[in-house]
Amino acid sequence: MGQQDTRNVLSVTALNRAARQLLEGGLGVVWVEGEVSNLAQPSSGHWYFSLKDRDAQVRCAMFRPRNALCTIAPRDGMQLLARGRISLYEPRGDYQLIVEHLELAGEGALRRAFEELKAKLQAEGLFANERKRPLPTLPETIGVVTSPTGAAIRDILHILGRRFPAAQVIIYPVPVQGAAAPAAISAMLDLANSRAECDVLIVARGGGSLEDLQAFNDERVARAIARSALPVVSAVGHETDITIADLVADVRAPTPSGAAELVVPDRQVWLQRLAQLQQRLQRLWQRSNQDALSALERLQQRLQRAHPGTRLAQQVQRLDELEQRRQRAWQALMTAHQGRLQELARALHAVSPLATLERGFAIVTRTSDGRALTDASLLQPGERLRARLARGIVEATVEQVTIETPT
Repeated sequence: MGQQDTRNVLSVTALNRAARQLLEGGLGVVWVEGEVSNLAQPSSGHWYFSLKDRDAQVRCAMFRPRNALCTIAPRDGMQLLARGRISLYEPRGDYQLIVEHLELAGEGALRRAFEELKAKLQAEGLFANERKRPLPTLPETIGVVTSPTGAAIRDILHILGRRFPAAQVIIYPVPVQGAAAPAAISAMLDLANSRAECDVLIVARGGGSLEDLQAFNDERVARAIARSALPVVSAVGHETDITIADLVADVRAPTPSGAAELVVPDRQVWLQRLAQLQQRLQRLWQRSNQDALSALERLQQRLQRAHPGTRLAQQVQRLDELEQRRQRAWQALMTAHQGRLQELARALHAVSPLATLERGFAIVTRTSDGRALTDASLLQPGERLRARLARGIVEATVEQVTIETPT
């Protein structure tokens, strides 16, 4: 009898399947860094490429559901960091990396450093809203900490000149990327504060990769912004870029141009507002002036009424009225008296001896004593008599006295 064959013979398919299962279960999720080569993007939407270094390469596949979420487009020669699981393509027996996430090489470390610094400063309260200060409403001088030759400063100066040319600008020149940039930026922020010649500071640079913006994710720059006595506006990169400087600053602007719009008002709006205020002030002045004139006129009238001269004039006028009344009363009284006197005169005249004289009678008085004589028996011959006629006086001597006996 022959010897029994005990070998465990596998088919190629079974071998590749076992190898795949071993690879997938043994390593789990891995991160691999390398240069992209042999990139293929078929109509299926999947990506196939290799990651290589100087001595080896590994085939990679990133299927459509995952690459649709990717923020970068891989190209041959690009240095990438891939996260995925090791697997094996059974039909060819090729082992490969099934990629779930791609990012530029070096970004991972920078991103982790960013998150660590962010957590540290946030725990210290450097991002707290209560420590952020409002921007001045109308700054006279604006300081800009940026590269003097970059696009950021040109954009800022253009917007400031258009919106509010009266504002002065001081440029604090610094490098905005590279190893020397963080120290230069933080030192310039301290210098601007020590000079105290600005009302607000803008820290700015144009857009770039995470590595390009690394100077503004530096702890030294963050703490210089935090200790600034001047309000700080951070305008770093594009609107989608968030840096540590943005989080610490009092105000974050989406772009350098946006920072310029934030720190100064629009002169057209201010001119319009000033015109409205001028019109309002003019109306208030006119109303106030009219009220003051009316009040003055009332006071003048009251003063005239209370003025001694006015009162004296009124008293003089009253005195004139009383004098006129007195004269009218006196004239009336005189007229009445004259009439009465005339009546009495007429009555007196009627009984007056003088009226009797007019009828041919005479008044005879004794010359010696002026006694009026009505009885002839009172006379003696030789006495002197005076006879008053209606017109004239006659003096005579008594020659004979005849006494008549009443019948």
